[in-house]
Amino acid sequence: MTGEVRAVPVERDLAYATHDGTELSLDIYRAAQPDATVVVYAHGGGWTRSDKRADGEGRLAPLAAHGVTVVSVDYSLAPHAVFPQQLHELKGAVRWLRAQGPRLGLDTARLGVWGASAGAYLGSLLALSEGDSALEGAVGGNLGRSSAVQAAVHWFGQSDLAASAARTAIEAKLLPFLFEADLLATDDPLELTERARGFSLVSRASPQAPPFLIAHGDRDKIVSPSEGLALHHALGRAGVRSHFELLSGAGHEDPAFNSPTMLATTAAWMRAVLG
Repeated sequence: MTGEVRAVPVERDLAYATHDGTELSLDIYRAAQPDATVVVYAHGGGWTRSDKRADGEGRLAPLAAHGVTVVSVDYSLAPHAVFPQQLHELKGAVRWLRAQGPRLGLDTARLGVWGASAGAYLGSLLALSEGDSALEGAVGGNLGRSSAVQAAVHWFGQSDLAASAARTAIEAKLLPFLFEADLLATDDPLELTERARGFSLVSRASPQAPPFLIAHGDRDKIVSPSEGLALHHALGRAGVRSHFELLSGAGHEDPAFNSPTMLATTAAWMRAVLG
């Protein structure tokens, strides 16, 4: 069905795959320009909650109003879904978009990926795993289409699951949730570290990576800004174009990220890189 969010046309619940008996769908927030840049969005929520509609009114529709068509994708949530199922699903959505682009009237030759928090990790890993058969999966088919993206926007997400899950006893009491354990289906520190091996964004930075825009708040208590900075530095060492924004006074999922200035800046970067 079709709805309206702040005068931006939204096509809702387009099925892109069926996985484990569950239909997976996406919403398209259309920019007014017929040849607009297209970006896939992965929501946050610690991999355990939220959905593709959560950021629609405050974030996705306003960005579409700046000339970027946003495709917000639902993916399966932990603990029912164990990684890398979520990544397989996002890659399936990218392949589906490439296959359906002409029918939908979208230019999908060059695509970006944008994620917030847990979605930033998934989207960035998608951007850094082109050609990795273990992470590609076959969700949704369209295997003749590429799941590669040509730009990535990473908002306040992890860059190394093992590092972000490591806590002292006092930290474990103050921050008792352990989203990484839900995603990887273990709370044993040694097993978690082993399973996280190879999934570090920092270790996957290579000259083949697309350009990145990384943004973090300097008072984020959920995911340290050092995570975003580590990714930025790793990309730079690999010779990849990366821009890092540190938002003064901003916490995790801070309203500052949805400010008109931040959204306009993000949209301008997407258009410049993907245009």
